[in-house]
Amino acid sequence: MRPVGGTAVRLWSRGYGVGAATTRTVTVEVSGDGAGYGAGDGAAGGTGRGGARPVRLVCTDHGGDGPPLLLLHGLAGHRGEWDALAARFSSTHRVIAFDARGSGESTRRPGDVTRAAHVRDVLAVARRFGLAGQDTVLAGQSMGGLTALLTAAAHPEVCRALVLVEAGPAGPSPGLPEQIGAWLDSWPVPFPDAAAAEAFFGGGPAGRAWAAGLVPGPGGLHPRVDRDVMVATVQENARRHYWDAWDRVRCPVLVVRGGNGAMKADEADRMRARRPATRIAVVPGAGHDVHLDNTAALYGEMAAFLA
Repeated sequence: MRPVGGTAVRLWSRGYGVGAATTRTVTVEVSGDGAGYGAGDGAAGGTGRGGARPVRLVCTDHGGDGPPLLLLHGLAGHRGEWDALAARFSSTHRVIAFDARGSGESTRRPGDVTRAAHVRDVLAVARRFGLAGQDTVLAGQSMGGLTALLTAAAHPEVCRALVLVEAGPAGPSPGLPEQIGAWLDSWPVPFPDAAAAEAFFGGGPAGRAWAAGLVPGPGGLHPRVDRDVMVATVQENARRHYWDAWDRVRCPVLVVRGGNGAMKADEADRMRARRPATRIAVVPGAGHDVHLDNTAALYGEMAAFLA
């Protein structure tokens, strides 16, 4: 264990082959978290100093050569959503993706789900993999994009470029916690099988990716996230905007909207008005999950931006 960004981390890893490439699954343990949302959370992995539970962040190291690319998924998502994009970039970049706290295989019920905690996680992962530096690119979708934006604003030393997919600084959104709670309540849990889950999530690549984020349990497939944790995660967004952070970003930025996505054109336009060098791209026909709906188009926009 050693200090990283004011916290301490441990590292475990296992490797497996994927085609001609080698992919490693790595767990970074970040200490100094709060007490958690409830007792009996086995995912917390014990207690840290002062009784605080550490948070375990499960990462995929896709390997690759070239500048580092760190990928951050959206609310209730998982790192596997980036697999197709990572495969395209691994010939030119060192690609890392990780499950955010409260999501995927990472600690399910962390005590702190603030944006600041998510930013600290990015720093811990980046520094543990040796990614923090002038060559690193941060890319995130939705809430992962907001985390990337806040990281770039507060710690300009950790990245040279920022890619925001359906993500921006607008707010506040007072109804967001209720909206997220209702959305999660609508999931017909347990799903009887993967096919039923894929259909519920809209089918296609996005439906398959969301279904892949489920885990077997009593009666079928269950979410890897807890409703109350996800609702708590968006509470800050209900109360405030992040334009002040946007104004502090100094690196080049690409903003990608889905033609049928949730991000409004006027938000992207306002971002460019405040930072004229901002590059904006729209992927026609794509929804909020641009990275899943049209991976090739997103790759093309990112590759051209990073060239």
